[in-house]
Amino acid sequence: MRSLFFTLLILCTCFGNYAYASFVLIPMDHESQRNHLKAYGIAYWVLERDQKVQWLLNYKGGSFLIPTSEKLERECKIRGVSYEVISEAEANKILSSIDSPSKNQSAVLLEKAPRIAVYTPEGNPPWDDAVTLVLTYAEIPYETLYDEEVLDDQLLLYDWLHLHHEDFTGQYGKFYRAYRAAPWYIQQKKEAEELARSLGFEKVSKSKLAVAQKIRDYVVGGGFMFAMCSATDTFDISLAAHQTDICEPMFDGDPSEPGYQNKLDFSETFAFKDFTLVKDPNIYEYSSIDMTNKRKSVTKDKDYFTLMEFSAKWDPIPSMLNQNHTALVKGFMGQTTAFDPVHIKSNVLILGENRVNGEARYIHGIKGKGFFTFYGGHDPEDYQHRVGDPKTELELHPNSPGYRLILNNVLFPAAEKKKQKT
Repeated sequence: MRSLFFTLLILCTCFGNYAYASFVLIPMDHESQRNHLKAYGIAYWVLERDQKVQWLLNYKGGSFLIPTSEKLERECKIRGVSYEVISEAEANKILSSIDSPSKNQSAVLLEKAPRIAVYTPEGNPPWDDAVTLVLTYAEIPYETLYDEEVLDDQLLLYDWLHLHHEDFTGQYGKFYRAYRAAPWYIQQKKEAEELARSLGFEKVSKSKLAVAQKIRDYVVGGGFMFAMCSATDTFDISLAAHQTDICEPMFDGDPSEPGYQNKLDFSETFAFKDFTLVKDPNIYEYSSIDMTNKRKSVTKDKDYFTLMEFSAKWDPIPSMLNQNHTALVKGFMGQTTAFDPVHIKSNVLILGENRVNGEARYIHGIKGKGFFTFYGGHDPEDYQHRVGDPKTELELHPNSPGYRLILNNVLFPAAEKKKQKT
């Protein structure tokens, strides 16, 4: 009860007069919330106005508790977010229940809206990336940056960074076999080479390595990094290959270095170890990390992954990242769909896994003072996204569990720092 008293004291101090009146409870369970994704936008909107939010882990799907105001209620109505106005006594009762040692629940204080950056090339359409798509839909503001800004140390201006579906190895997404004659491929390759030269690098692979190392330093210094699809494994591959050339002539104009596999430095990577690179430029795959080609028995109707359960009181970080209204999430494919657990370092947490196929879909770890999360697949509501496919309309998927995982990561840096321990 003592910890409950201090929780309520914080609420009263932070929330002012509203703490003595009533609260808005934004439920996040399956039955009560009609738009889970926009609910995160409401939480961010409150934080932007220098107000606090209580994130009630494992209570009704990870609900939000906020002091009420006419502006807040109006914003919920405008955005179509379900909410309840409850009294101070009702809020106290909820917090008291959450505080019980018998409940796997916890209240985490969100204090400040994180500054969000997306690493993506200029002119890239927002709907080509799940993160920019859901940030736009949830009405959470973000800024974009690319190689120039990263190398100019502008990452220091942001709390949270997402890596668009980038190929950090300099192999242009390994689209060579299927698209080498396509105008868009030729143009993108030309632009990448020109950008690398303008930044003082003779090869795209060298410029991408320098960018990856800057991002590494950002995380080590306390930043939060989130990546999906091929940005996950190519980031680690680039760091591991910092002492060798793994690119074939069609990518960088000269042969790869003989025996490069034995020159990989796995001590440099964030999540993966002991992987074998795919040398053939005609194979649409980077390494043995990805399990896309190892899931022949996984059909679309049976492709799901399970979110792991953690202690909300003792393991708040993975608990925050796994908040959802279901523990079973629909699978979806990408160039990098899932991670082979054999290649995952022992200090990296598996947050979601397909147990039938023995694959990790969603992982998290600590690097220095910072954090990273890798999420396999391209688009949680587009099972097998292909080049040129139409964009996903999130208006049709406002309760997507797969997209909720992305937004959990967006709010993560806002959490009270003393709660962030593993």
